[in-house]
Amino acid sequence: MLRRDFVKTAAMFTFAGSMQKLWAESHSSNGSVRPNIIVILVDDLGYGDLSCYGGSDLRTPCVDSMMDAGMRWDNFYSNSPVCSPTRAALLSGCYPDRVGVPGVIRTDRSKSWGCLSSEAVLLSEVLKKAGYDTAAIGKWHLGIREQDLPNRRGFDYFHGFLGDMMDDYFTHIRDNINYMRRDSETIDPEGHATDLFTQWSVDYIKGQAKKDKPFFLYLAYNAPHTPIQPRGDWLERVKEREPQIDGERAMLVALIEHMDDGIGQVVAAVNSCGISEHTLMVFVSDNGGQLGIGANNGKLNGGKGTMYEGGIKVPMCAVWPGTIKAGSRNCDEVALTMDIFPTACEAAGVKVPGDIDGMSFLQSLKGSNSTIPDKRYLFWVCREGGEPYGGQEYYAVRYGDWKLLQNTPFERFRLYNLREDPGEVKALPESHEMYQTLFGVLQNHVNDIGRVPWQRK
Repeated sequence: MLRRDFVKTAAMFTFAGSMQKLWAESHSSNGSVRPNIIVILVDDLGYGDLSCYGGSDLRTPCVDSMMDAGMRWDNFYSNSPVCSPTRAALLSGCYPDRVGVPGVIRTDRSKSWGCLSSEAVLLSEVLKKAGYDTAAIGKWHLGIREQDLPNRRGFDYFHGFLGDMMDDYFTHIRDNINYMRRDSETIDPEGHATDLFTQWSVDYIKGQAKKDKPFFLYLAYNAPHTPIQPRGDWLERVKEREPQIDGERAMLVALIEHMDDGIGQVVAAVNSCGISEHTLMVFVSDNGGQLGIGANNGKLNGGKGTMYEGGIKVPMCAVWPGTIKAGSRNCDEVALTMDIFPTACEAAGVKVPGDIDGMSFLQSLKGSNSTIPDKRYLFWVCREGGEPYGGQEYYAVRYGDWKLLQNTPFERFRLYNLREDPGEVKALPESHEMYQTLFGVLQNHVNDIGRVPWQRK
């Protein structure tokens, strides 16, 4: 064989190998095209703080349109009534206390109540191994140690805020420290955080749409978390439209409407790139709205930080044109944030690793027979410092319509039947059979989660 023929033949094999690799990266094991996956997580959005969920003094046309374009899930819950544990559950598919995050991870170590386990396998790692490009944009809130950073936990690209909360949406500072990063580089961008996270996401989507490779985008907005600091033009719009609105409420509504507009830009980028039918998008809040700052949790009792429904029941929808029926609604099944992990894996045709707690609800989204049991024991946890928590954990457990909860570690548990008492108004007696059953199941969960090395077999 002449050398030029050898080179030509070798190049053909190299090209064929590259094409085979690209095909493998973009297709699942059964040959179907792997969808892009976008998870949009918002911060402290109350169950009643969307127009489609009954909010009468605000306008959220973009999220409302997402609800109309896919399936709205009416009984969706966060894994915790506070931020970090829910994020840990979403990315690990596990109960947050199983992966070391029972409470909020803060930049101040003395006020921090969690540390993401190095043994936890994150969704970003699983999808990256399967050929996905992976990106985290926005609020991280899962640790600032080198080993905790997004680029060390399976994300190819990170553009956002590492810390727990911003003290200012415009300066992006927390306790006089700048936690804004582009991968490992400290950056100091100008603009409102909501606008920045939106634009970075739009740019990422447009860039990825040109590649023959699926992507996973985890977009986590700071909004509408405190400080309630909307852009001035959005606040003026709200005041002009709602002249009777309370000043505090007007600020929060403006922050939410601004965020809604940003989400609309992200969805528009997907549509304009012509990849909507190959993209699964999930929208969800990390916990309920914070009482005392104007949040609306609808008819639910309680809010952020509580184990009442207002603290853990959250708005959610999933959109995948051609796969999830537009305008569909799931009113009965109960799912948690940790269930997003296996759902995304199933959509991507990827095997779920190891022993996780979440269960895929993809078949329910497709309108097929559900793979989620009618009843399963579900647990919620939160650990917090100061009064009235003292650094201890408090819990809730649910089975079917029965729910046992406490809102501080030092109070008695209370039992409710959510079908008969959705407002959690009248606790049932401790002598009730389900009180004893749920108390025992919760105790077993705490024992299992809290195993120390000498207890392991």
